Amino acid sequence: MTPAASPLTWGQLRDLRCAELEGAADGWGKASNRADAGRDRIEKQLLNGLRETQQGAAADAAVGRLRQLGRNLQYVYTECGLVRTALNSLAYEMRAQQRVLRDALDDAEAMRFTVHADGSVTYPAAGEGLIDGKPLAGGTASVGAAAPGLLPPSGLVAPNPNAAKAQDIADRVAKAVRTAAEIDWRFAGILRKLKAEEGLKVPDRTWTDAAGDAASVRDAARGYLKAGIPLDASPAGRRAWWAGLTDELREEYLAVYPDQIGNLDGIPALVRDAANRDNLQLLIGKLEGRDDAGSETQLAGMREIDRQLQAGRRPGEPPMYLLGIGDEGNGRAIVSFGNPDSVRNVAAYVPGLNTSLDKEFADSDLKRARDTAIGARYYDQSSAAIVWLGYDAPQSPDGIDSLDVMGDERAERGGSSFNHFMAGLSATNENEDPHMTAIGHSYGSRTVGAATQQGGGIPGVDDIVLVGSPGVGVDRAEDLGVGKEHVFVGAAENDIVTKLPSKQQAAVGAVGWAVAGPVGAHLLGEVADQDDDDLWFGRDPASRAFGARRFQVDEGPKLVSAEGVSIDAHSRYFDPNRDAVSANNIALVAAGRPEKLKAEEYR
Repeated sequence: MTPAASPLTWGQLRDLRCAELEGAADGWGKASNRADAGRDRIEKQLLNGLRETQQGAAADAAVGRLRQLGRNLQYVYTECGLVRTALNSLAYEMRAQQRVLRDALDDAEAMRFTVHADGSVTYPAAGEGLIDGKPLAGGTASVGAAAPGLLPPSGLVAPNPNAAKAQDIADRVAKAVRTAAEIDWRFAGILRKLKAEEGLKVPDRTWTDAAGDAASVRDAARGYLKAGIPLDASPAGRRAWWAGLTDELREEYLAVYPDQIGNLDGIPALVRDAANRDNLQLLIGKLEGRDDAGSETQLAGMREIDRQLQAGRRPGEPPMYLLGIGDEGNGRAIVSFGNPDSVRNVAAYVPGLNTSLDKEFADSDLKRARDTAIGARYYDQSSAAIVWLGYDAPQSPDGIDSLDVMGDERAERGGSSFNHFMAGLSATNENEDPHMTAIGHSYGSRTVGAATQQGGGIPGVDDIVLVGSPGVGVDRAEDLGVGKEHVFVGAAENDIVTKLPSKQQAAVGAVGWAVAGPVGAHLLGEVADQDDDDLWFGRDPASRAFGARRFQVDEGPKLVSAEGVSIDAHSRYFDPNRDAVSANNIALVAAGRPEKLKAEEYR
């Protein structure tokens, strides 16, 4: 049925009981909450209990079935939540048209007009004729035609003053009914789509359908919910907004806008985690419907993150929280090991060149944050570590775009986003004065450097750790805004990234190469940087001139050896198995215990 064919009348619109729609929405909300509670019990009690007390094939089979049940309940939670919001949105939009209709009917009653069932409006005689002075005859106004008396038959007769008023009321009544019919037609289509497959198992393709369902309901709920999200507020303002919502509204936002709430800096970590776990399933469903290389790459990364979330933590590991997930650009993912709202020490690690949301990120970069959290908790249990992929890091295989690694633009944009994130952590942390550390690796150190130069520094950050850095955009540690004694640097002897030539050296060296080959390039390059302490993005952070506190790291494998060419020295800083001294030093700073660092001489 199309809106034009709808039999809706103004009487039906007037008498529509929106409270009954909202009551039905509440019922669906209760079903959604029950499913969520069941899933929560499975994940936090039953699965953990099985893993800790049972082993063997039977236990593994039980874990698999419980995971599937939890996945099914997650789908029930999502779909029931979408039905609830669709009904509430329908009631919200219908109420708006009822108000338009009521205002028109009230005006008609005040002027003693009669509104008929078909929407036409009869008005009484009024005014006076120009010749005889008698009241002008009344009439009836209907939609789409000028009411009698609205236009005078000649210049000697004035129109009835009620005619235009009646026509306006008729038009307002018709518009309210027409708009309500369109709303009814639109939501009927949305609600018809919200149906599950038969059977007890929720296959992957069903999540693809759920992603489409969520998109439809999000679009329909723009006026009802989305307009209320304080996107332009400060992180502290967003936290206050969330705290001021009713439980029912919070549940709806989580069900319909998990992407918005899960990635909104200033929302508590537990809320973001719950939202992002649901959004992760919707994103997986969305990407499974595509066959391009970029979607397949991100899908592999998301599946691995989902696997780790489902697997639970091993003994000694902190709990895992998903603080951000998205498919924009090269992908977004923010994962914390430990609750960053409850602990005193929070470290956020920014990865660099070639990092994107793929399986390698989910394997390696998450492990770096996990290892840092475990190391920091050895010195202070109240510690958490985060990997923050909240920007598009440069990608070396991207043809001409690989030149991005040589520029500052991505670092500047990423630095701004990182500052917003850290401001959110400062707003939601429950400790009076938490200790926060920003860690930048490779190009990520340039991003951290850019963040320090925007808006008064990185919010809440006390210490900065730079490892494998090609420079940070400033020439002195004291310019990073935390005091040079709070800037810590690790640079492996064989890490080629920490020895990139400065832009001046590169330019002069190119001239030398053109004139006298490699010997000329080397000699002129040395003349351009006689102190040998400049890198591509500024002064070498490991140099005395920079003034940071350099800590010991393993020298790493040589670039060229009998085994071939290796840049592995650039990727070992966080690994307690391959570079225990570096990993321990990073953990000490993250835990607020830098006095135990093992220092290293400047370059």
